[in-house]
Amino acid sequence: GNVIMKTNYAFKKTFQHNLLTEWYFKRGLRSLGGLQGFSQKTNSSMISALKKYKIISSPSVITAMDRVDRKNYVIADIFAYEDRPQPIGHKQTISAPHMHGMVLEILKDSLKPGAKVLDVGSGSGYLTACMAHMVSPGGKVYGIDCIKDLVEQSIKNVSKANADLMTSLTLSFEVADGWKGLPDRAPFDVIHVGASASELPEALCDQLAIGGRMVIPIGEFDQDLYKILKDSTGKIFKKKVTSVAFVPLI
Repeated sequence: GNVIMKTNYAFKKTFQHNLLTEWYFKRGLRSLGGLQGFSQKTNSSMISALKKYKIISSPSVITAMDRVDRKNYVIADIFAYEDRPQPIGHKQTISAPHMHGMVLEILKDSLKPGAKVLDVGSGSGYLTACMAHMVSPGGKVYGIDCIKDLVEQSIKNVSKANADLMTSLTLSFEVADGWKGLPDRAPFDVIHVGASASELPEALCDQLAIGGRMVIPIGEFDQDLYKILKDSTGKIFKKKVTSVAFVPLI
């Protein structure tokens, strides 16, 4: 995922802090400061913090995040386990751990062994790898990004400790236009979009399987995260989850 603020840096930090404060407040926490101890030293302690603050609870999500060490997907691994987005190059970022956890919890019922998944704006490859663990065995996750260097980097990241996901053909990455998706590989049981679209992309809705689910941020400056469902008749239903701030889908 590629979460980042807009306008000047000072405002970016303030805006992000407000969004996260709202997120934690809704979960009974007094402020973002309640997670100052979130600067964990290990992947397992990061997961414990996410569980403590009730961001993740499902066994399948916990197991996936345990198997994919976040430090292998960031540039500055000293900050790997802090609950904030971090730059990965090309003006893109890896999302904060709480955002990854939230998305996996939203999609967990569809991220089952055998499911076919499209990850649009796969960035560092972290969330793509988590989803690949959840759909294994028998499933397939396609990670796409429009930036070639990030696609190459995501392959290197996964190869550090999760290479089995690629050798088993459960996971693959390629350069592609996120607005267009991968029509030749459709339909998908799950589509995750890690960048904000100005409107719901029709092509991605077309590529969603009957009964499929999508998570996507929509909006330009004011952005919201939405859950998308395609029912048995092919009708699309959209439900707002929370306010967010992502890089634009390009």
